[in-house]
Amino acid sequence: MVSGHLQVKKGHYYVVLSYYDNRGKRHVKYVATGLPEKGNKRKAEAELAKIRSSFEPPQEVNELASDMPFADYLLQWLDIVRVRVKSTTYGSYESMVKQTIEPYFRSRNITLRGLEARHIQQFYSEKLRQVKANSVIHYHAVIHQALKYAMKTDLVTQNVAMKVDRPKKNDFQPVFLDAEEMQRLFEIVKGARLELPVLVAAFYGLRRGEVVGLKCDAIDFERGTLTVKRTVTSISVDGKTKIYEQESAKTKSSLRTLPLVGTFREYFSEVKAAQEVNKKVCGNCYNYKYDGYVFVDEMSELMTRTT
Repeated sequence: MVSGHLQVKKGHYYVVLSYYDNRGKRHVKYVATGLPEKGNKRKAEAELAKIRSSFEPPQEVNELASDMPFADYLLQWLDIVRVRVKSTTYGSYESMVKQTIEPYFRSRNITLRGLEARHIQQFYSEKLRQVKANSVIHYHAVIHQALKYAMKTDLVTQNVAMKVDRPKKNDFQPVFLDAEEMQRLFEIVKGARLELPVLVAAFYGLRRGEVVGLKCDAIDFERGTLTVKRTVTSISVDGKTKIYEQESAKTKSSLRTLPLVGTFREYFSEVKAAQEVNKKVCGNCYNYKYDGYVFVDEMSELMTRTT
């Protein structure tokens, strides 16, 4: 049975869930509601009831064994690695394992101990007829990591993925819009809520996650700069789409400060002023979870989709 109560942290309500595993060990999980404390007690209580009723304690990992199906091992390895990698990395692992790798080896009924390099090579050969080499390279990375853990824990004596020839990486051929195509794009989005995000992405050359992750604190009106320092991505975890913010960009070259040109200075000033008006008009209905982000709608819902 999952119990729960509300707790206020830094002026916002959190749902605190409590449950016991099969060994009698108690676990506590905090879930942010995004609701400010002031004037939202009833909404928070409703959110508590909703989250508590839908919450399912994570499945416990059974004991690993070398004679278990490799497909089962992959699923249990996911549970093990989940706490060791970033959420975005785990989402990528989970997608590749559950959608592609696990079903393939499940149908062949190969055990962890019985897995050979030729089995993996056959898997790559079949997938290369369906997807690009870069996708297979990602599959290889996941299988290699999974077997590396199996070898580390003495489930297997060697990592057979090391014997497999990895596909050659596809050459990346970037595609750019010419001036005429860009002008057509600007005409299409003119007046739409995506107009400013598209203009910012086009002018500054930002990635989608960098545009979505742009916050007001990254814009320095006094110095006239815009700093790219965080990204926001949406990934699927446990069958649910979740939004993740990374406070720092992926590489040092991604961390950059750009000049805030006059036109965009005016745009961002108008956006900031409009958000303050929306807060007053919407009151408690305003979604403070994404307060501070530049590209949100009137209710402060993050613009993560194109619709």
